[in-house]
Amino acid sequence: MKVKKKPVQRVKHIPQRTCVGCREVLPKRRMLRIVRTAEGVRVDPTGKLAGRGAYLHDRRECWVRGLRGALANALKAELTAEDRGQLESFMNTLPHHLPDDAETDK
Repeated sequence: MKVKKKPVQRVKHIPQRTCVGCREVLPKRRMLRIVRTAEGVRVDPTGKLAGRGAYLHDRRECWVRGLRGALANALKAELTAEDRGQLESFMNTLPHHLPDDAETDK
């Protein structure tokens, strides 16, 4: 009697990225990508723009820490006043605290 082998289930690879603000590693899709392009630094909602990228959580605390210098270091560029203004205006639309787990457990 011949034993049939079960087909091997392939585990889909999920790319991981590190938040430059808090250094937490999460799946790429749960982070916001900031990209350095020839026109300047901007938020990349698609995650596919050409240029050097860095990742941040969608939390204001991570953005504050990132804008202190970690983001510029990760992008290997100095943030201009215009770049910083655009990023800060985007940051002001983000929540102050953890949106998922931390607040719902209380």
